[in-house]
Amino acid sequence: MTTATPAVPSRTPDMSAFLSLGFRPLYLAGCLWALVSVGIWVFQPTLIRAPFDGLSWHAHEMLWAFIATIAVGFLLTASATWTKINPLKGSGLAVAALLWAVARVGYLAGGNSAFMVGAVAETAFFVLAGVAVLRVVIKAGSRRNYGLPLMLLGLAGFNVLFLQAVKTGDYNLVIEQFNLGMLCMALIVLLIGRRVVPFFAMRRTANLTIPMQVRSGHIQLGLTVLAIALGLAGLHKAMAVPLALTGLISLWQTLRWKPLAILHNPMLWILYLGYAATGLGLIVAACQLAGLSQGAFTRAAAHVHIIGMGGFSVLIIGMVTRTSLGHLGRPLALDSSMLVSYYFMIAAVAFRVAALWPTGYYQSLLHAAALAWIVSMGLYLWRFVPMLIRPRV
Repeated sequence: MTTATPAVPSRTPDMSAFLSLGFRPLYLAGCLWALVSVGIWVFQPTLIRAPFDGLSWHAHEMLWAFIATIAVGFLLTASATWTKINPLKGSGLAVAALLWAVARVGYLAGGNSAFMVGAVAETAFFVLAGVAVLRVVIKAGSRRNYGLPLMLLGLAGFNVLFLQAVKTGDYNLVIEQFNLGMLCMALIVLLIGRRVVPFFAMRRTANLTIPMQVRSGHIQLGLTVLAIALGLAGLHKAMAVPLALTGLISLWQTLRWKPLAILHNPMLWILYLGYAATGLGLIVAACQLAGLSQGAFTRAAAHVHIIGMGGFSVLIIGMVTRTSLGHLGRPLALDSSMLVSYYFMIAAVAFRVAALWPTGYYQSLLHAAALAWIVSMGLYLWRFVPMLIRPRV
C-alpha cells in the first residue's frame, strides 16, 4: 500500500490564478501605470495629446487610473472576503482589465474619437466594478457595505464630469471636477481605512485594543457627503467647514489608534501615516477655500499633493504590500525591498511638497520626486509581479 503524496500548488504562472481575485490584475496595472505615467508627465510630456493638456492628463491618470483603480482592486477582493462571494473573476475580471487598458491607450492616442473610446471604456470599467460589488453585498445581505459600491459608481460619475470639462477646455471647471472626484475618493479611503487599519493593528500588535469609533465614522461620512453636495452646488467656500471637521476627525482617529504602540512595525505605521496625511490635506484644502492659506499653501497643488501623495499613495504602498501578502498566503513580513519602497514613497512626497515653494530648485526637486516615485513603484512590481501571476501558496 502506497501513501498518497499531498498535492503541491503549481508555482508556474497561471492565468486562472491571475484572474481569480480583483487585486491581482488591478494592483499590477495600477502600480505599473503609476510608474509609467509619472515618467511621461515629468520626462516626456510631449507624448500627451489633445483634448488632454499635460496637467489635466496627469491629474486624471493619477486619480482615476492609479488611485481609484487600486481602490477597485481592493474592494473587489475585500467584498469577496466579507460576503464569501467573489464579485468578479475569470472572463469578467479580464473584461474589466481590458476596459481599463483601452482607456489608457485611447487617452494617449489623442484626437476626439480615441478620447471618446477611452471615456466609454473607463466609465464601463467603474460601472462594471460597482455593479459587481453591489450585487454581492445585496445577495449576502451585507448592509454595512451597501455604500461602498455606490461610491464606486460615484467615482464613475465624477470621472464623466471631469472628462466633459476636459473637452470644453475650461481649466477652472477641470480643477473643480477633479477636486470633487478627489473628495469622493477621500470618502472611500477614510471609510475603508477606519475599518481595516485598526483591524490590522490589533492583529499584529499584542494586547492592543482600539475602539471602533462608529459614531465619529457616521459624522465623518455625513460631513464628507455634505462637502461634495456643496461642491456640486458651486458653494465652494461653504465646503471649508465640513472639510476641516472631516480632517480633524481623521487626525483624532489616528491618535485614538495608539500610534506609539505600532512604531516597531513598518507595515502598520505606513498606514497610520497615510491616513493622518489624508486628514491633514483636507484641513489644508479647507484653509485654502476659506482664504486662510499663506505662501505655497495658497496653491491648489498643495492640498492635492498632500492628499493624493502623502495620503492616498502612502496608504496604497502599504495596502498593496500587506493585502497582497495576505491573499497570496505569504507571511505578513516585509523584506528589504518592500521596506525600501516605503521610504522611497515618503521621499517622493517630501520632494514634491518641497517643490511647491518658488525656488530655483523646483525642477530638480520635481525630478527627484519623480525618480523616488518610480523607484518605489518599481520595487513593488519587481517583488510582487512574480507572486501575483502565480497560484496562492
